[in-house]
Amino acid sequence: MSKVRVLVGTKKGAFILTSDGKRKKWKVSGPLFAGWEIYHVKGSPLDPNRIYASQTSGWFGQVIQRSDDGGKTWHLPGTPSGETPKSPEGFPMGESNKFAYDTSEKTGKPLTTHQWYDGTQHPWEFKRVWHLEPSLHDPDTVYAGVEDAALFKTTNGGKTWQELPGLRGHKTGAQWAPGAGGMGLHTILLDKKNPKRMFIAISSAGVFRTDDEGKTWKPVNKGLRSQYIPDPDAEVGHCVHRIAMHPSRPNVLFMQKHWDVMRSDDGGENWKEVSGNLPTDFGFPIEVHSHEPETIYVVPIKSDSEHYPPDGKLRVYRSKSGGNEWKALTKGLPQKDCYVNILRDAMSVDTLDPCGVYFGTTGGQVYASADSGDNWMAIVENLPSVLSVEVQVY
Repeated sequence: MSKVRVLVGTKKGAFILTSDGKRKKWKVSGPLFAGWEIYHVKGSPLDPNRIYASQTSGWFGQVIQRSDDGGKTWHLPGTPSGETPKSPEGFPMGESNKFAYDTSEKTGKPLTTHQWYDGTQHPWEFKRVWHLEPSLHDPDTVYAGVEDAALFKTTNGGKTWQELPGLRGHKTGAQWAPGAGGMGLHTILLDKKNPKRMFIAISSAGVFRTDDEGKTWKPVNKGLRSQYIPDPDAEVGHCVHRIAMHPSRPNVLFMQKHWDVMRSDDGGENWKEVSGNLPTDFGFPIEVHSHEPETIYVVPIKSDSEHYPPDGKLRVYRSKSGGNEWKALTKGLPQKDCYVNILRDAMSVDTLDPCGVYFGTTGGQVYASADSGDNWMAIVENLPSVLSVEVQVY
């Protein structure tokens, strides 16, 4: 029988939840890297035992951790497992924490500043890795989305990282500005059918697509409307919270924006709203069913100032028609006095049949449904605030 591993990143460490294919009983392991913010934990689709984690701290900086045995042991890439070098204060050291923006004469020199909250220009400053996306073709290749928004790549299993400067080098780069939570590159979608194509999303610049492995990029935001920027139809400046696709249909994209749930059927060239009958179209995560490309999930939040479910009722909404028509999924979820949030990277689906759906909350719960959302159960409670949820079947 298949096994399931849920990788949870929180504000105070990482946790690994494991079960068999029935997904009824769960074992909780952790915390890993206790006390550190773990923005994202994700495994290689080619080798489920190869897992990468973004370990970060406002005091002690950024480190990439790697496991080669399914999360049992961890090490900084480039150092033997169990022999992580430490600073005199006892904190991890190694090449895996060196994310340096490209400042080379040819490709990096013009990339100097971006827009700040007040409209002035501000220097690019690396702060943390928001998202790790292992390659679909090589377990040693991983992409990293960082704050301030940039895309990095490793081809040696996380030991060293190099920026793909074509993204920040786009002519609109100086116009990018942070959203309320910073200017993070938070979503990376790889095209299973075309290795040269990739989509990324930045808050708050928008969605960009490359068709040449990251050398050049094109903003793909036509149809987005954002009332808080001077030109609501602008090429960039839209606060995209998350995008998702089904691997069998890389031209069909779904988006949860800062207000509006959107859909594109042409690789991002044009977007249309599919919020339909949702109680509110503000939220953070969006996911696609692993076997039904027209079935999508969102978790509406009351507003951009009130980050909790409408009426204090935690409801996942599912559309089986690719948007517009939505149904509330509530069985097993708290339907009163619930005021948690679900962050953009805190929802995931597994590949079993029926499809499993998982999400974590800022209140420290991780909920799971083993039947595509019809019924839910809390598989762990009282964790630190959940930042990310990923699932593996192995």
